[in-house]
Amino acid sequence: MSIVKAPAASRPMNPAQRQEMFERLRAANPEPRTELEYDSTFQLLIAVILSAQATDRSVNLATRPLFASHATPQALLELGEEDLAEAIKTIGLYRTKAKNVIATCRILVEQYGGEVPASREALEALPGVGRKTANVVLNTAFRQPAMAVDTHIFRVANRTGLAPGKTVLAVEQALLKRVPKEFLLDAHHWLILHGRYVCVARRPRCRQCGIADLCRYPESARPKD
Repeated sequence: MSIVKAPAASRPMNPAQRQEMFERLRAANPEPRTELEYDSTFQLLIAVILSAQATDRSVNLATRPLFASHATPQALLELGEEDLAEAIKTIGLYRTKAKNVIATCRILVEQYGGEVPASREALEALPGVGRKTANVVLNTAFRQPAMAVDTHIFRVANRTGLAPGKTVLAVEQALLKRVPKEFLLDAHHWLILHGRYVCVARRPRCRQCGIADLCRYPESARPKD
């Protein structure tokens, strides 16, 4: 599992603070959703594969026309690697991603009848699918209590003191233990959106943050204006 440099060290939140944090996040956004656009579990899987080292916006711009005409594994398989690469060339690492997507589509068609499997082992065996991608699909499509820790969630978990950890896996495991059960299915979306728009990397927007009083990020490290 990859190691990511953690933000300034924070003291862990206590259970009451964690409960209050998620109650506020839920009140502000009762039904959080991924910003990736999709109409099926298969399309979600492909969008998440394409989103590695790319923004959701860039993926959506590429997949809107792609999914409109090639919405199934068989359709993408028939499109072929070269034409797929051309369709997603605005996304980083598009040639590698095209190769992985076509290989994944072939496996889905030949082994799963065109359906996306609902097990971690089967998902992680697909080309281009690692633990984080599998977690997104398991949580978002199959509503399993999986936690996909990206750079935003890693930062928020460490900064706030919600689930400090030195590695992505350590943070994932800590979140699964410390997020109150009633919030676990949606916690991934709340945390990634909070990290993307409020608890940003360089200058966190602490004055706009609805959980700033609960956050354990040191006052000395917070922006002064």
